[in-house]
Amino acid sequence: MLEAVRRFEQEMEEARGMVEEYLAGLFQESVPDNALHEAMRYSVLAGGKRLRPILTLKFAEACGGRMEDVLRPACAIELLHTYSLIHDDLPCMDNDTLRRGKPTSHVMFGEWMATLAGDALQAAAFELVMTSGLPAETVVKMGAVLAQAAGRQGMCLGQAMDMKSEGQRLTIDELAAIHQYKTAALLIAAAKFGVLAAGGGDVQLKNAERYAYHLGMAYQIIDDVLDATATTQELGKTAGKDEKSEKTTFVTLMTERDARHVAGDQTKYAVAALRGSFKKTGFLETLAVYLEERKY
Repeated sequence: MLEAVRRFEQEMEEARGMVEEYLAGLFQESVPDNALHEAMRYSVLAGGKRLRPILTLKFAEACGGRMEDVLRPACAIELLHTYSLIHDDLPCMDNDTLRRGKPTSHVMFGEWMATLAGDALQAAAFELVMTSGLPAETVVKMGAVLAQAAGRQGMCLGQAMDMKSEGQRLTIDELAAIHQYKTAALLIAAAKFGVLAAGGGDVQLKNAERYAYHLGMAYQIIDDVLDATATTQELGKTAGKDEKSEKTTFVTLMTERDARHVAGDQTKYAVAALRGSFKKTGFLETLAVYLEERKY
């Protein structure tokens, strides 16, 4: 058991290291005014779990591919995720001043620059996909997956539903629907990217989607628990924000104990989705449990 944990940690650090190194090299071109690049790099390099690009790398590996061959589109996913965080933190949205333990983008650079940095990161995400060097057919499929996950059928829809629901008492089904789009959509895109890049088939795509959906739901439930129980220092972002915003969360609809139980069920469903379709699933199975048990 201890050896398996060590192996997982080593694989996690290897994948994260690849992502960090690639991201560190972005947006350093010579331009007339580098203020926009500075704002983009500030948020991209602020840290984080790098969960989404790691999912892409590891699903490619699970389908028999190499992580090195999918690094560029994996980092595209992280750029799009970072854009969403910048915009979520804006005064007109969640109005947060702390992200990943650092001042948010609009605090550092002003609201208009933060907005533009987010816009530019979204465009840069598609640029990385389009210039990934993968077969044209694969690139087209990835572009469609990313657009759906980001926009009117994904994160933007989820954020709109979330903002509109503030101060309202939602049902468990209504809350799950919000996070299907706001949280799970980009995780699903990340998993699909790995399968597509490695030339995986329809069954693998479907099961990768199932895994990422249940992973996303478990992740969000634990996120709600931590927002209600952890400190700002532990989280690296403002704790207790959901309660102040009068948002319905999984913790307001059930006890912490029940919420953790439901997260555990979602984790089991995620792991079950991997069985029988992929060549190498040990890391992805352990990742699901690791995220359920996380403290921040």
